[in-house]
Amino acid sequence: MTTLTVTSVEPLTPRMTRVRFTGDGLADLGTWPDQQLKLLFPKPGHTAHVSDSPDVGVWYQAYLALPEAERPWMRSFTVRSLAGGVLTVDFVLHGDSGPAARWAARAQPGDVIGRFGPSRDYARPVGTADLLVFAGDETALPAIASLLETLPPTQRFQAVVEVADPAEEQDVPGVRWVHRSAGEDLVSAVPALEVPESVWVWLGGEASAVRALRRHFVALGVAKKDIEFAGYWRRKLTQDDAPTADDLAEAQERLAMLTE
Repeated sequence: MTTLTVTSVEPLTPRMTRVRFTGDGLADLGTWPDQQLKLLFPKPGHTAHVSDSPDVGVWYQAYLALPEAERPWMRSFTVRSLAGGVLTVDFVLHGDSGPAARWAARAQPGDVIGRFGPSRDYARPVGTADLLVFAGDETALPAIASLLETLPPTQRFQAVVEVADPAEEQDVPGVRWVHRSAGEDLVSAVPALEVPESVWVWLGGEASAVRALRRHFVALGVAKKDIEFAGYWRRKLTQDDAPTADDLAEAQERLAMLTE
């Protein structure tokens, strides 16, 4: 584990802000599509530091051994970009309903948080097919935007992103925007897509929506191995809450995909 220091904070939309960091080891990290990492946010009066061990088992045991009042909040994020030793992460702002959003809403240059990852052990290549489909909500937008940037100009793709309203749209070429303010939602919008026989699918966002969309594509005949999926958050639950039966089933399937 190491620490990150904020170098700049840039509002992107009313509900999303971009934070850039520097920190030890960033210049030595490679890049790959959909990089994921853990960020640790200090509790009042404490630090984000847990352990200097690079071993995930040792580090996580040290994390669990900390008294709850001192243990940093830990949340998963996708890297928006990593270049020249500068790490960029986009944060969705949703009031004071979570420690990451609270922190990001008040972040200032010089603030320090913890980092574990990203690890190439969890890297998954972008699929190959006649058509690539990307779908998610605003929490998945950083991943989708970074994935689209890796595609060759001749690659056909469809990208659908659900956001609160038109003010949340970003300059991401090729994205079809779905607005909750207009009564639209991802689960209703995606099935309207025309899907050819050769297709690869990437899904991210609220867990139940991701599961519904995955079932939809499987029913269309898309092989499970050709669907990359991740439930980033759970309605009315946080990462601190115990996993549900659906969460455990999803984790088992994702683990099986990683070991194939």
